[in-house]
Amino acid sequence: MTTTVLMLMGGRSSEHEISLSSAGGVMAALDPARFAVVPVIIQPDGTWTYHGRTVMLSAGDAGHGLLIDLEDASTTTVDVVFPVLHGPFGEDGTIQGLCEMIGVPYVGAGVAASAIGMDKALFKAIARQHGLPVADAVLVTSRSWANDDARIRAATDQLGYPVFVKPARLGSSVGISRVVAPGELDDAVAHALGFDDKVLIEQGISGLEIEIGILGDSELVVSPPGQIRYGADWYDYATKYEAGRAELEIPADLPAEVTRRAQELAEGAYRSVGCEGMGRIDCFVTPEGDVIVSEINTIPGFTPTSAYPSLMAAAGIAYPELLARLVESALARAERERTLRR
Repeated sequence: MTTTVLMLMGGRSSEHEISLSSAGGVMAALDPARFAVVPVIIQPDGTWTYHGRTVMLSAGDAGHGLLIDLEDASTTTVDVVFPVLHGPFGEDGTIQGLCEMIGVPYVGAGVAASAIGMDKALFKAIARQHGLPVADAVLVTSRSWANDDARIRAATDQLGYPVFVKPARLGSSVGISRVVAPGELDDAVAHALGFDDKVLIEQGISGLEIEIGILGDSELVVSPPGQIRYGADWYDYATKYEAGRAELEIPADLPAEVTRRAQELAEGAYRSVGCEGMGRIDCFVTPEGDVIVSEINTIPGFTPTSAYPSLMAAAGIAYPELLARLVESALARAERERTLRR
């Protein structure tokens, strides 16, 4: 008996095309003997489409979802939703909330963990409460920038240059600027505020950039760290996504004690936000060997060559098996939660 997987891709965010690429990798690797894929594209305007027809997701019977064709009212029963959505309106708890409301199982982190992971400012606050080392940053909104820019500039000077100005609730380096002098700050903040009303001015950390993949709920599989190597000034959008401009070396060339520390901090970050299913934690390693936690990605990139599948392969879990475990974990979590009285 096959499991029907509603593959959600695209989305309303600026990471729409990246999502389509990730979802293509997932669909190609899911075992057709075990999983029947229903590919649904969320268009940039928010319309849901299945093979070009407009659809909606509703509650079905006994913990299943029901995909309804709005043109002829035909239906498809869905066992589990696999959201391969990056950025707002998908990775931020919104799709997860929809699935919770209609009672359909879904892959990955829950509503709260997704929202915290998407919001870099919230994640930093939670990480600090759990004693995790994070880079210092100044929080900016359009209102505070207009009314209190002198204080913000002074606080930024305290961080020291360079700094990175970034939208708080976006990924894939979209909207980020590297600022090396105070005179560049205005343009960088204005650029970031064009993507999000909540912006971080973050201390620049010199050192290696590493990523660690995690799989699981109570029992976790933590990958060896992978080191990102690139020739650009920083790991910007073009460097991330243009072929040949960056590579991930697994395992990272680190002393054993630094590797252990990075894995411990990655697990700490994962548990601090209550993450489930999967996550990729990005960190810096300073020249002194200190590990600084950067951020958590609750829906990491999913092409076969993306960092997360590569990291989990290094941990001994091949791509098709990784996907199967994620679906099985989602179904098991839904079964556990059905016993709760809410």
